[in-house]
Amino acid sequence: MKAIIQRVSHAKVNVDQQTIGQIKQGLVLLLGVEKEDTPSSAEALAQRIINYRVFSDDAGKMNLNLEQIKGELLVISQFTLAADTSRGRRPSFSSAATPDQASTLYEHFIRYCQQQGIMTQSGRFGADMQVSLTNDGPVTFILESK
Repeated sequence: MKAIIQRVSHAKVNVDQQTIGQIKQGLVLLLGVEKEDTPSSAEALAQRIINYRVFSDDAGKMNLNLEQIKGELLVISQFTLAADTSRGRRPSFSSAATPDQASTLYEHFIRYCQQQGIMTQSGRFGADMQVSLTNDGPVTFILESK
């Protein structure tokens, strides 16, 4: 799995001009699922993201994680993260999971985060979504389950 996380002050996702997910302070997570991903790799990545220290403490240092600030999580499926862009002028998606596998692992990832006590909202798998956010910092990281 590949993830891009962005620290935000607020964010929302719309489908067909309807807001289907919205958070206050927390993380927006763009999640790409690859063929070799499993439920255990999804859980390991979720744990890493939940505990990733990207929020400022009283001294202004990035020492606090999502759980410590009682932050929220907005998870958006992003199959283009599985693209191989190493050559040519067109991305290859040969390492991307099938839609069925990706959907199953995406939903598993969301449920797992919720089970960990994180207020988690999501987009709609496979939908054309409009994501609006205010990146706080800006702070953006790329994480992988490999």
